[in-house]
Amino acid sequence: MSEKYVYNFDEGDMSMRSLLGGKGANLAEMSSMGINVPYGFTVTTEACARFYEEGEKLWDELNEEISKHIKDLEAKNEKTFGNNEDPLLVSVRSGAPISMPGMMDTILNLGLNDDAVLGLAKRTENPRFAYDSYRRFIQMFSDVAMGIDKNKFEKVLSAKKEEKGVSTDNELTEEDLKDVVEKYKVVYKEEKGEDFPQDPRDQLNKAVSAVFASWNNERAILYRKINEIDDSMGTAVNVQTMVFGNMGDSSGTGVAFSRNPATGENKLFGEYLMNAQGEDVVAGVRTPKEINTLQDMMPEVYEEFANTARTLEEHYKDMQDMEFTIQDGKLFLLQTRNGKRTAQAAVQVAVDMVNEGLIDEKEAVLRIEPKELDGLLHPTFTEKALADNEPISKGLAASPGAAVGKICFSAKEAAQRAKDGEEVILVREETSPEDLEGMISANGILTARGGMTSHAAVVARGMGKCCVAGAGELRVSEEERTVKVGDKVYGEEDVISIDGSTGAIYDTALETQPPQFKGAFGTFMEWVDKYRDMKVRTNADTPRDAAQALEFGAEGIGLCRTEHMFFKEDRIFQVRKMILASDLETREAALEKILPMQEDDFYQIYSLMKERPVTVRLLDPPLHEFLPKGEKEIADLASELNLEVAAVKERIAELSEVNPMLGFRGLRLAVIYPEIARMQARAIIQAALHCKKDGINVVPEIMIPLSSEVKELKLVKDTVVEEIEKVFEETGDKVDYLLGTMIEIPRAAITADEIAEITDFFSFGTNDLTQMTFGLSRDDAGKFLPSYIDKGILERDPFQVLDQKGVGFLVETAVKKGRDTNDKLHLGICGEHGGEPSTVKYLYNVGLDYVSCSPFRVPIAKLAAAQAAIEKESK
Repeated sequence: MSEKYVYNFDEGDMSMRSLLGGKGANLAEMSSMGINVPYGFTVTTEACARFYEEGEKLWDELNEEISKHIKDLEAKNEKTFGNNEDPLLVSVRSGAPISMPGMMDTILNLGLNDDAVLGLAKRTENPRFAYDSYRRFIQMFSDVAMGIDKNKFEKVLSAKKEEKGVSTDNELTEEDLKDVVEKYKVVYKEEKGEDFPQDPRDQLNKAVSAVFASWNNERAILYRKINEIDDSMGTAVNVQTMVFGNMGDSSGTGVAFSRNPATGENKLFGEYLMNAQGEDVVAGVRTPKEINTLQDMMPEVYEEFANTARTLEEHYKDMQDMEFTIQDGKLFLLQTRNGKRTAQAAVQVAVDMVNEGLIDEKEAVLRIEPKELDGLLHPTFTEKALADNEPISKGLAASPGAAVGKICFSAKEAAQRAKDGEEVILVREETSPEDLEGMISANGILTARGGMTSHAAVVARGMGKCCVAGAGELRVSEEERTVKVGDKVYGEEDVISIDGSTGAIYDTALETQPPQFKGAFGTFMEWVDKYRDMKVRTNADTPRDAAQALEFGAEGIGLCRTEHMFFKEDRIFQVRKMILASDLETREAALEKILPMQEDDFYQIYSLMKERPVTVRLLDPPLHEFLPKGEKEIADLASELNLEVAAVKERIAELSEVNPMLGFRGLRLAVIYPEIARMQARAIIQAALHCKKDGINVVPEIMIPLSSEVKELKLVKDTVVEEIEKVFEETGDKVDYLLGTMIEIPRAAITADEIAEITDFFSFGTNDLTQMTFGLSRDDAGKFLPSYIDKGILERDPFQVLDQKGVGFLVETAVKKGRDTNDKLHLGICGEHGGEPSTVKYLYNVGLDYVSCSPFRVPIAKLAAAQAAIEKESK
C-alpha cells in the first residue's frame, strides 16, 4: 500500500498535529465539531520531508494524490477547479506542528487567471471584487511562489491611489483595479521573462512547493532557533476553499482572541475589516475596527462568533486565536490555535481557568513556559516619571513593559547598534517577518501602522518585548531617517521611551522601576511552590541583591562571591596593600583592616536572609585582578607602601598570568596565603555569632572554590576550621556551620568520592566546569561559538544551556560518587545554568537539592523545578 500524504479535513483530528501541522489538525477538529469551516485538504509534514529528499520538487505520486483530493473539493463545492465560467478558488497556507505566527507564507485566491476573473465577475455580479481578488493573487503568488519583491507591486498600487486621489485600496474602482492587474502582469513579465501563469494546477503546484520551501527561509530558521523548535518537523500545506471578505459591505475578515492576549481579561479581543481579505488586518494597510463594534453592525454574526469562541475555548481548554471571514453575512472560521500571549496574560488565563474549572492547578503550572515569566520580570516606568512627563503621542498598548533607547529605523541597524552596546528602540511604519533580528535586539518596538494583531504586536508579545503599535500620528521616513510627531522631528540620536502597557510615547529617557508581583502572579507562584520539592536559591553578593532575590521568592543564597565585596571603593586600597605586601606582618595588617568590613557585609546579608541558608565562597579570582592599572593609582599605592613606583609595577607584572582561568586562584590562594582564608573564615563566623545575639540562628555554609585534589582541600579546610575554633574559644560561643567545596574542575568530579569524605556539600560551578570540559574560554568563545551553532556542530551555546552529554556526565558522576561515600551530602549548582529551565529539570532528575541563579531568574527556576516534579510524578 502506497504512503498517504494528503488528508481531507474530515479525515483528521487534533491528535494528528505532528502529521497535519497545527493548523491542519485544528481545521479537521473544527470540521468534526460542526463549526463552519471552508472545506479543504492538508498535504502532510511527511510530504514536506520528502519534498527536500526529492531535491525540492513535487513527485508524480504526490501530484496524483493531490488531484484526487481536488476532486473531493470540487464535489463538496459543486464547482470545478480550473473552470473559467464558475471558478473554484483556493487558499494555500502553511501550518507547522508548532505555531510559528508570521514566519511562513500564504497565497489567497489561487485559481484566478485572465478568463476566470471574467467568470467570477459575471457569477458574483461584482466585477470590482473579482479584479480586487485577482490583483491580490498576482502579488501574493509572485512574492511567495516566484520570489519577486512585493514592493514592486506596492509601488504600482500606491501610484494608482495617488493618481486617483484616494488613500485606501477599497476606494479604487473596477477600472482602476483592471489597470493595476495589467501593470502587475507587466512587472511579472519583466522580472521572470514570461507571462503570468494561467493554468490553475500549475499555480497550485508552485504554491505548494513555495510553502514547503518557506520552511527553510531565513526568518523561519531564525524563529525556530529562538524558540528551540526542531528543524526536522517540517510544515504541512493546507489547501482550502476560498471564502471572500472583500465582496462588499456585507463581507469582512478579522482576527480575534477568546481572551485579551495582553492582559488575560476574559473578554473577546480582536479586530476586523469590512470589505477586506485576511492579510489586510495584520498588515496594517487599513485601520481595523475593534471586534465589539461588530455587535452593532452584524449582531447575529457577532453572537455566532462569540458562541463559537466559547465552544472552542472549552474544547481546547485554552485561550484561542481565531481567524474568520464573513461572506455575504455568513460566518466562516479559517483557523484556531492556542493564542500567543504575554507572560502577564498567560498567568492570568491559567489562574482564571483553574477558577472556572477548565483545568486544575497542576495543569496551570505545566502550561506556562518558564522562560515566559521573563516577560513579567521587566521594569515599568516609575509613577513619578509618568507624572512628570507628558507623552508626545500615543499608540496601541501591544505588549506591556517599559523600554528606553535611541531611535533606530532598520532591523539590521538595530541589531548592529545593540551589538555595539547601544540601547535602541526600533521605529518603523510597520514591521514584517524580515525584521525579526532587529526586533530581538531592540529594547522595544514602535510602529506607526498596524493594530493589536499586527506582525509587530504578535511577535513582540511572543518575545515578551515592549511594543507600541499603530501610533498613527507618527510620520516615519526610513529614507530620511526621521520620525515626525506634529511639528517635531526626531532622528537616530534622539532618545525616546515607550510604555507597552498604555501605548504612551515620550521624547525623553524615563526612570524605570522593578516589576511588582501580586494578584494572579502571586496565586500562580503559590501553586508553583506547592508542587515543587527542589529548593531555589540566588547568587547575591550584596544586601541589595539579596533583598531583590527575596522579592522574587529566593529560599537562600547559593553563591555569595566575596571578591565582589573587595572591589568596593572604601576597601580596594587595603586589598591592594595586602596583595603587594612583601612580608606576612604587612599582609596581616592590611587584612586586619579588611576584616570588619567583610564581617559587616556578612552580618547585613545574614540579617536580611534571616535563617535561610547562605553559602559564602572564599576568595576565588586571581590576585592581579585587584591591582591598579592607571598611573595615578599605582603612584598612590607606592606612596602608601613606601615603595618606588617601579617596584610596584614590577610586582604587578609578577602577579599577572597568561591564563588566569587555570592559574593562581581559588583555594590555591589559601594554600600559599592561608591568612586570607583565616580572615574570611573569622569574618563569616563572627557575623553569624552577632546574628545569634540578635536572635537569628544562622548556619553559615563556607565554600572553598576550585578544588581538584583532596589533599589541598583538606589543607585549606583545616586552616578554616582551626580559625573558626579560635573564634569559638575567644567568644565562648558557637554556631553550627557547614564546610563544602565547588565542583568546577573535571578532576574534582572524577574524584568526588574522596572529596565527599571531608565535605558537607558540593556546589557545582558549571561555568568553569563547562570551560574546562570543553577547553573553551567563556570570554573568547563568542568569536566562533555562533558559527558552531549555525553549522549544527553544537545545538546550543553550552554556557547558556548545560551540556548534558559531557558536563552533565561529570555532574552525574560526582553526584553518584559523592553520595556513595557521604549519604548526607548536600548538592546544589551556582552557575548561571541554575536559572535555565531545561537545565533545572535535568538537575532535578539527577538528584540535586537546590539550584542557585541570579535574582531575576528565581521565578523561572522555581517554575521549572515545579514542572519537573509534576512530570516525574505523572510518569
